[in-house]
Amino acid sequence: MHDTALLRLARWLAAGGLALLLPLAHAQGLPVQTAPSPAVDGEAGLEQLAGQWLQPTIAAVLGQEGGGALRPEVILGHLDPRLRLAPCQRVEPYLPPGTRLWGRSRIGLRCLEGPVRWNVFLPVTVRAWGPAWVLRRPVAAGAVLAQEDADIAEIDWAEQHAAVLADTDRWVGQQASYALQAGQALRQNMVRPVPAFGPGSQVRVASRVNGLQVTAVGESLGAGIEGQSVKVRLRGGRVVTGTVRADQIVEIQL
Repeated sequence: MHDTALLRLARWLAAGGLALLLPLAHAQGLPVQTAPSPAVDGEAGLEQLAGQWLQPTIAAVLGQEGGGALRPEVILGHLDPRLRLAPCQRVEPYLPPGTRLWGRSRIGLRCLEGPVRWNVFLPVTVRAWGPAWVLRRPVAAGAVLAQEDADIAEIDWAEQHAAVLADTDRWVGQQASYALQAGQALRQNMVRPVPAFGPGSQVRVASRVNGLQVTAVGESLGAGIEGQSVKVRLRGGRVVTGTVRADQIVEIQL
């Protein structure tokens, strides 16, 4: 891995780049800015108003930390040309409930003062450009990822809804969930923890009784991932559920 690439990522993470993803991906309930009182004329005027409203709204979501670690790009669509909207003295842009300013989205425009109240939606595409780990080579399903499998490149984080794995701790040593291709940016749905043991494996079941640790031997009924729960069949046939620990130990609470 090139030192310059690692340095870029370190600076980006230190500036809070990873933390910027979550608020943008789940932006909703943002404060609504009311349009100026003069009437808005025609489709071009409405689209201009929407663009003016989006600029500070996107800026508020992304923040200005780290000199703008994620570089936004906003592409406004067009209203349906068949619309014939009545004149309006005050139009209010807003973000519809449940809408996310991430990838393909939309904003609402509603007339608050006019002979006819109307409400329309304008398509918008929000891109968020920033550094990410991109695969240098194909990775087979189930293969364990190493740092040399990926390099840093600028991508559109908003191209998909799955979170970008900007921190190497979140993917190095993890298993590919499916066959991955060169050029793909590493995202949350692409990796999974490597199981400590598989179904049918012999494990030790440990519990504490009156301050004493008691162990028994059992057979795992599923894949054991450290920190997660798994069912184990004890030699007597009883099935218990416990938490997977290191060294093929399953801890249960009695």
